[in-house]
Amino acid sequence: MSFADQLTVARIAATPFVLALFVWHFSNHAYIATVVFALAMTTDWFDGRVARSSGHSSALGSLLDPIADKVLVLSTLIVLVQYGIFPGWLVALIVAREFLVSGLRLAAIERGVVMQARDLGKLKTWSQAIAAGLGGLQAGGAWSINVALWAGVVALALTWLSGLDYARVAPQILRGR
Repeated sequence: MSFADQLTVARIAATPFVLALFVWHFSNHAYIATVVFALAMTTDWFDGRVARSSGHSSALGSLLDPIADKVLVLSTLIVLVQYGIFPGWLVALIVAREFLVSGLRLAAIERGVVMQARDLGKLKTWSQAIAAGLGGLQAGGAWSINVALWAGVVALALTWLSGLDYARVAPQILRGR
């Protein structure tokens, strides 16, 4: 397994720690959880660059990278629902789109095609990560206004726009073009 793939796996491995820090109540736990979340998300930025610069891009990395993003970001968004940071319906709509696109990815894999992340999909991931990070800071008490909710609304809009973008190219991908 290449170093880039190890960074991707590290993102998945960090998820239980982030969640435990959010639910285990001690002084500044939400801030610490948010820092660990942010550090884990930085591996998303590094893993692709490492893979491309070393020439070790792999089908495994292309498959694992979006899974790692989903595991970390969606788990964090879900845990923040309990704090009232995000309404459940907003997170449910984000999760629903992720399942739909993941299903599309699986259908493509069955046809021998690995769907690469699209630019709008990358923007979607980072908008969700920013919303989760702002939500973590808000859970810690960084501000009293609902900054995270607005970031969540932006993430929701980009999430579904990205989903429509995948749906637009799905017929070509599923035909193997």
